[in-house]
Amino acid sequence: MTMSTWRRSLAALTVVAAIDAHAGVEAQRAVGDGTTSVTTEETTRSVRRMLERLPYYGVFDYIVFRVDRGTVYLAGYAFEGRLKADAEAAVRRAGGVDEVRNAIEELPSSPGDDRIRWATFYAIYTDGFLSRYAPAGVFGVLQDLRDERRFPGMQPIGRYPIHIVVKGGRTMLLGVVDNAADRQVAELRAREVAGVFVVENELVATARDSME
Repeated sequence: MTMSTWRRSLAALTVVAAIDAHAGVEAQRAVGDGTTSVTTEETTRSVRRMLERLPYYGVFDYIVFRVDRGTVYLAGYAFEGRLKADAEAAVRRAGGVDEVRNAIEELPSSPGDDRIRWATFYAIYTDGFLSRYAPAGVFGVLQDLRDERRFPGMQPIGRYPIHIVVKGGRTMLLGVVDNAADRQVAELRAREVAGVFVVENELVATARDSME
């Protein structure tokens, strides 16, 4: 199942943007002897809080989830090796969760893909239109680049709305931006990176005039 399918047909929830696709769900699920109940909405909020606390979740990772009664379905991509297991362990601690189905894909190590990741990160987050999405601005992006040269294998950690997933020279942009223009600019910058075969733009533009 593609990430596009998860985002559209399953109304998956993005951790970074904290979009609650299950807002307004009122159905309750009985727990134990029926004296206590947990709504799907409450479980969704609890799961999201747990995932947002993951210490190694960064711009090169992307996690989505959905809740079906007491079962949480995880999907997405993990650049950081511990993330898949840590995400599952965190979700199991959330209120109202009985079972976790973990389909997060661990991205293989690749020097070529790493180069594309960092080049795309630089191209997008230092762009004049898109730099406002960087938590610490352009200065923070440049600092992350300097740190990576000193400590290879790291990634920028923090609330970066535009996530960059790279596998085998193929780039996927995931997350949420303000409008269709930003969505287009992000794709353009990703396509300008040398060595990229394909760019799949799965960014969601929140403005009413956005393009799907």
